[in-house]
Amino acid sequence: MRDHWRLKAGGDGLKIRLLNFLSDVEKVAVIGVGNRFRRDDYVGVEIIRELRDKLKSDRVLLIACEAAPEEYIESVVEFKPSHILIIDAGMMGLKPGGVRLIDFEDLAIRPAVSTHMLPLRIFCELVEEMTGARIALLSIQPRDISLGEGLTPELEGAARGIALTLLEALKFKSIIEE
Repeated sequence: MRDHWRLKAGGDGLKIRLLNFLSDVEKVAVIGVGNRFRRDDYVGVEIIRELRDKLKSDRVLLIACEAAPEEYIESVVEFKPSHILIIDAGMMGLKPGGVRLIDFEDLAIRPAVSTHMLPLRIFCELVEEMTGARIALLSIQPRDISLGEGLTPELEGAARGIALTLLEALKFKSIIEE
């Protein structure tokens, strides 16, 4: 099993790991997952919102899918990505805003337990089979997933940092223009 790379949100370690993941990228689907009524669980969707304002490319598909990624399988398959990056909150025992980039192969050995309608592992299996894309999960440690709306300050900062780091990695890979 690969090291899951404990990373600071927006740090150089994350950028290097993203560049490795995107090494042979042609097109990438970036999928933000989260429940708007569970505070920091919504961080994946907030990152997609940050990216939408700054990223325009026909080689990047941004999807804010909240708690049901399976509703977007057809859109992802039609896009024909070489890579899929899923961004979601995950309890990992890290400091709030801490990040791990997990390859799908490593995700596949974990039990299929999830707060989503269809567990992410099963979603990934379906999409991988239909697209052949390389898949990774960018998991962000939440502080608060209780009922409520709005990210905590730690996760707001993490979301901005992760969005910026992802933009830098995509620019470096010439997926988006400067």
